[in-house]
This record gives sequence, C-alpha cells and structure tokens, in this order.
Amino acid sequence: MKNKQVVTWLLSVFLMFSLSSCDRDKLGTQPQVPDPMSQGCLITNDFYAVHFSVYVKTAAAPKDASDRNALLKPYCQELPVTGKAFFAADLIDRDIRKTPIGVRVVELELTGSDDSKPENFKEVRTITEVPAKEYSKGVVEAQADIDKNGYYALFLLIGGEEAISDEDKMRIAFHVGGDPDALPKKTVMMIVGGAAALLLIIVGVVVLYRKKRKVVENV
Repeated sequence: MKNKQVVTWLLSVFLMFSLSSCDRDKLGTQPQVPDPMSQGCLITNDFYAVHFSVYVKTAAAPKDASDRNALLKPYCQELPVTGKAFFAADLIDRDIRKTPIGVRVVELELTGSDDSKPENFKEVRTITEVPAKEYSKGVVEAQADIDKNGYYALFLLIGGEEAISDEDKMRIAFHVGGDPDALPKKTVMMIVGGAAALLLIIVGVVVLYRKKRKVVENV
C-alpha cells in the first residue's frame, strides 16, 4: 500500500512539473499557463499578472462556418497567420485599474540565437501606440495590423508617461506564423527528460521495496 502511495505521489509531481514547464521562458516571457477561468492564457512578471488573449481577422473573407469560427478562437503567444489582431489583457491587480496604462505593439528582430531571452531582440518599428488612460473595467484593449510573420511584443506601460522603469513595463512577446498548438522543442526535451528521470525513480523505489520485503520475509 505504501509503495502505491509513493508511486502516485511521484506521478503527481511529474504532472505538475510538465504543466508548469510547458511554456516557461517562451519568447522571453515569464511562465505562461492555460487559464480555465479566462480565454487565452495567464501571463505574469515579477510585479503584474494579466489574462491575455489575441483574436486574428485575416484579409480573406470567411468561406464557411469553420472559417467564421476561427475568427472567434483566442490565441496567446503564437499566432498562426497575419491579419488584424485584436488584443485583450484582463488586469488581475485591481489597484492598477485606477492607474493610467499606455499600450505599444512593436515588431522585433531576433539578434541572437536564443529567442527565450529578451536581450536577444531589438525593436524594429512601432505598429500601434495607444495613449495612456485608466481602464476602470479592468480590460486593456488594442488592435494592430500584422502584415508579416515574425516576432512582436505588446507593452503595457503602467503609469503612462511615468512608466520609465522596467518594473512598470510589462512585456508580452508573441510570434506570428507558427503552430499555436505545437510544443516548443525545449519543452519536449524537458518533458522527455522528466519522464526518464521519473521512470528511474519509480524503478528505484520498486527495487528498494522488493529488497525490503525480502529482508522482512527472511527474518
């Protein structure tokens, strides 16, 4: 019975590890996890947290019901196609709903080999800029015409013109032109490595349990 409890606990730990590591540091952003209470995903940094979602309207008119349904599908940091993007960020911290917040959407250029580090990007152009204002209802909205695949970022400037420090600038990076349902290679490697480590732990526990059982039976 104790052995089964140990195995169950190890499986639970592995599942927690897998879910928490799926989007860690993706596109240079703090951990991102699916959020069942909101469309899109939950994105955080050291100071703020938002429910973030993006809807994309392509230039082509919808041909059938499936195309129309695609217009209603929320994305997070991976958009499959270009087009007019509609951004929504639900503010979790109620205190900043009384603080002016500016919005910038910029195109980025990857200057290094690792796209998980913000320092490996430089801004190419500003696509959209929304003057700072209060969002008393707690939802920051913006839209931008994304005309090509690549890397982008949406900045929430907490405090408007007074947001001069990095602490007041929430960076939400996203990529256009990929598969939103695909796991990053780094994530796959982490899951495989975690599964292998878990298997070794389980085998070790079972071996120790059997040895202990034989010792008890021989006494």
